[in-house]
Amino acid sequence: MYTLHIANKNYSSWSLRPWVLMRELNIPFTEQLIPFDHHSSWEKFRSFSPTGLVPCLHANEHIVWESLAIVEYLADHHERVWPHNESARIWARSATAEMHAGFNAIRGECPMSVGIRVNRHQTSDALTTDLQRLAELWQQGLELFKGPFLAGDEFTAVDAFFAPVCYRIQTYNLQLPEPCAVYVQHILARPAMREWTAAALQEPYREPDHEEEIQALGTWLEDQRI
Repeated sequence: MYTLHIANKNYSSWSLRPWVLMRELNIPFTEQLIPFDHHSSWEKFRSFSPTGLVPCLHANEHIVWESLAIVEYLADHHERVWPHNESARIWARSATAEMHAGFNAIRGECPMSVGIRVNRHQTSDALTTDLQRLAELWQQGLELFKGPFLAGDEFTAVDAFFAPVCYRIQTYNLQLPEPCAVYVQHILARPAMREWTAAALQEPYREPDHEEEIQALGTWLEDQRI
């Protein structure tokens, strides 16, 4: 039996990745949510994660940390984590690694907050470049493998890794070409994503650093959280 340790669903993009993949593939697990703490997150998270970070998967006697390592561990034990088709699998692994290591402007300038809608003050050149590359990458996958997911007709790890980006696009109204916008809505409508959204909106937790960071980025148009 798996236990997946995560943090706030409103904020934690890294937690979302293995969580949504396991939900979409019907891999049973117990969720253990520990909210971010302004003063002691690292100390609390160190009780279950060697890095003091989330997500962290406890799998029987094994502890697996880092979202990409968790996905690869799951792929060793479950089918459908990666596409069956070799070309799609190679592309999906490359795109997933690119997301894991790159797109720093999207991550840094558009922090995840599921329940907020923000009119950004400005869009930097770095963010524009990231969005152009994102559109290029997504359209390539959708065209090569015929959709509706990035690497074909099934949800796989590459979709899980870009799921937090779909929330960011919604929160900050980031503009992408139509095929990409359709893909975003398709992902946000998935049952697992709707479950995550509903839970995020009901969370009573507010972490000051996250809230201040988002408030500094632009004008808040809406806050759907309780």
